[in-house]
Amino acid sequence: MTKRTRWLLGGLAIGAGAMGAISAYWKKKNVHSEKRSGDVWARPGMAVTFRAELMPGRDRNERTFLVKELLSSGRVLLHDVDGEHAEKEFEPIRFEPQIRAPKRGSDYHS
Repeated sequence: MTKRTRWLLGGLAIGAGAMGAISAYWKKKNVHSEKRSGDVWARPGMAVTFRAELMPGRDRNERTFLVKELLSSGRVLLHDVDGEHAEKEFEPIRFEPQIRAPKRGSDYHS
């Protein structure tokens, strides 16, 4: 390989690396700008439930707490629990309406 070919290939490699870095920067910049201030996973007064792995041996009702405050980092402060907690510590929030089982003794065939 001649000296001129090495210079050309080296320049192309540096140029390709620079283009990759610029495109990664633009993508990262666009992702942060798309995030809305109203798009949060929890709100004050909302009930959240810790995952069962974090509180073994407790029923769902014993693992459910109310959000006291949402911090700018995305973590929450809870009523009756010390410390800051992240979204990953809780069960996924389901927004579908809960289906309730019929009461015993109710008659479907009226």
